[in-house]
Amino acid sequence: MELRNIAIIAHVDHGKTTLVDELLKQSGAFRENQAVDERAMDSNDLERERGITIFAKPTSVEWKSTRINIVDTPGHADFGGEVERILSMVDGVVLLVDAAEGPMPQTKFVTSKALALGLRPIVVLNKVDKPDAEPDRALDEVFDLFANLEANDDQLDFPHMYASGRSGWADHALDGPRKDLHALFDLIVNHVPAPRQIARQDEDFSMLATTLGSDPFMGRILTGRVESGRLKVGSTVQALSRVGQKIEQFRVTKIQAFRGLAQQDIDEAVAGDIVSLAGMAKATVADTICALAVDDPLDAQPIDPPTITVTFGINDSPLAGRDGKKVQSRVIRDRLMKEAESNVAIRITDTPGGEAFEVAGRGELQMGVLIENMRREGFELSISRPQVLFREEDGTRLEPIEEVTIDVDDEYTGAVVEKITGARKGELAEMKPAGAGKTRIIAHVPSRGLIGYHGEFLTDTRGTGVLNRVFHEWAPHKGAIPGRRAGVLISMEQGEAVAYALWNLEERGKMFIGAQEAVYQGMIIGEHSRDNDLEVNPLKGKKLTNVRASGSDEAVRLTTPVTMSLEEAIAYIDDDELVEVTPNAIRLRKRHLDPHERKRAAKSA
Repeated sequence: MELRNIAIIAHVDHGKTTLVDELLKQSGAFRENQAVDERAMDSNDLERERGITIFAKPTSVEWKSTRINIVDTPGHADFGGEVERILSMVDGVVLLVDAAEGPMPQTKFVTSKALALGLRPIVVLNKVDKPDAEPDRALDEVFDLFANLEANDDQLDFPHMYASGRSGWADHALDGPRKDLHALFDLIVNHVPAPRQIARQDEDFSMLATTLGSDPFMGRILTGRVESGRLKVGSTVQALSRVGQKIEQFRVTKIQAFRGLAQQDIDEAVAGDIVSLAGMAKATVADTICALAVDDPLDAQPIDPPTITVTFGINDSPLAGRDGKKVQSRVIRDRLMKEAESNVAIRITDTPGGEAFEVAGRGELQMGVLIENMRREGFELSISRPQVLFREEDGTRLEPIEEVTIDVDDEYTGAVVEKITGARKGELAEMKPAGAGKTRIIAHVPSRGLIGYHGEFLTDTRGTGVLNRVFHEWAPHKGAIPGRRAGVLISMEQGEAVAYALWNLEERGKMFIGAQEAVYQGMIIGEHSRDNDLEVNPLKGKKLTNVRASGSDEAVRLTTPVTMSLEEAIAYIDDDELVEVTPNAIRLRKRHLDPHERKRAAKSA
């Protein structure tokens, strides 16, 4: 049977996982009566809730006499570490582009990696049946993108198709029969080359590990493409590090290949196929699994460095330990080290004292997903405000710059441009009409200027704007960027918040808590309407008398408090504040309060 290895890449929400669903269905990977979830490849709970792909996952379909290994990749740049490793396993890519939106920042990020590896893409213009679709414009923009990314002549001469992933069809012509995906299957088989590794089946076995998983019965599982030779179950192999150091020698207890959505045990792995191995105790991502006679490791694809860092610490608030069971720094450290082992885009550093850990990664979303997974596992944490990582080159301090693409209604364009080019030190790169009363703004903004901006952006655009960002370059430091302008309301007492007290505090600003919620000294319970922090008493009840006055006993009606998501809370806090994360709550608090500041705030209250 012939073999093809491809990856499907696209921007967030351009229909990539939905298309893979249809490819699986039409290839016969499912029984006719089999119950299959929508977006079957998004198997993680967080992926289903957020509607995004976080982990790269292989699957496999059979078409005529060819088996096609398909890798569904994340569309968000924060999970780019997954994409960079996965692309080294495939021989071709299908680039999916929304016919209405055209290529977007995350499309550019992943496509640049694919083109740099010499892969020849197939372009699929998806959602052409939408009323606002402009497939011809989108196709021209894809060609311009390839040219800007310095694609070679073979890559610029790409085949393209028109499709609707949800309806399950793809055709070479826009006015085609619109029946099924058979033409796309045939194009993949004819355009994507067979793995060159097939010719090396008689050499010694070698495989580069690209993803790490675990199973309660099999233990550690490493997945990758076999670069040379053959491997049978029970064979003894070794693991080499990137620099050629021998890590361990082990016996392969299981070999699994991808068949549809399931993994199937096989007796022998051959060069060119994507397989999973079990039996190792120490080997991890980017290590080479090879025969004992092999001395040199395979080249691992370099991974872009992290751009932000967040401090993970123990939860030392008065409410610590009420929700979660995993609260010790040792347990937190073990969990973070386990994450860093499988996620090569994350870097963990111990801080002096050993009770907090610097976690460096790609972006706020990546950090948010890690924290959300940990809180669901029963951890309690305190999280600092994200800090941008800097570089020093030839005595010059460099900082990461991001390319921001914004689609916004024409009436809000001025407010958005003023915000990103003013205090946030961004530079406008392009501004053009996007149709339907919208404007597309492309700007280069320091990563520091974007921390905490998304909530402000949604307010400025009345929730109608769409903002996408991706790493652009390292550039000289742009100078100071002001942080949050508003101060916060800080509880000066511990107990349960009283409705009457909160009602009186509403004139001071927006509240983050409701009545009967537990509060403690130093906890942030709201946003002050002015730029200074203010200590307040949310436990102060109404003075009771034996005299009834007309109108004085009306029920207290509180405004609905502002509820922040995890990412919003992390982006909102200032440098002297923390987010307290538990399985059941997200709270904001001050690191510590200076006694003089406490007295001054109490007097003004």
